[in-house]
Amino acid sequence: MKLIFKSTLLLALVAVMSTPTYAQRFAYVDSEYILSQMPSYKSAQTQIDEQSKKWQEEIDTKFEAIDKLYKQYQAEKVLLTKDMQTKRENEIIEEEREAKKLQNDKFGYEGELFKKREELIKPIQDKVYEAINKVAKNNGLDFIFDKSGDMLMLVSNPKFDRSDEVLDELGVVPSKGENSGDSNLPTGAGDMGDEDLPPR
Repeated sequence: MKLIFKSTLLLALVAVMSTPTYAQRFAYVDSEYILSQMPSYKSAQTQIDEQSKKWQEEIDTKFEAIDKLYKQYQAEKVLLTKDMQTKRENEIIEEEREAKKLQNDKFGYEGELFKKREELIKPIQDKVYEAINKVAKNNGLDFIFDKSGDMLMLVSNPKFDRSDEVLDELGVVPSKGENSGDSNLPTGAGDMGDEDLPPR
């Protein structure tokens, strides 16, 4: 689940480009990487996945039963009176309606899965956002971009990556062998008039 600050990034980009006389101090983080390092996020995601799987199995079972009812009805249809046919058809329609309602209640917009994500994931995202704000304040940064957000970063210089500092604020030690740094070191990457940012 992405932690995206789309509107903030857009405003930041506009400000940077429209204020050439002021040396903007900026950095970026990789929110996907940060979240992936957090045990609380992994635990929450596991709970969501397990609950989602249970609900999906329940829904699949209902639709399989409906399919069986329909096939049975088709096979027996010629033996049924008109009234019996109508009754059986209405029963199948009602079963299908209930199955679709269950599906929508669990997976629809603002359904139980949506609420479960809000309950478990949002508090974690809020903590990450607070940690990012602290890193920005501690380093005197004007803007922090999200590398994993909607505003695509075509190139990025790892010296401007503050993801591990955010994890440090959260008290999380990154797993060995995993890092958010970009192996690309293009000339002028992240150069928006802030050459004095210290390397990480």
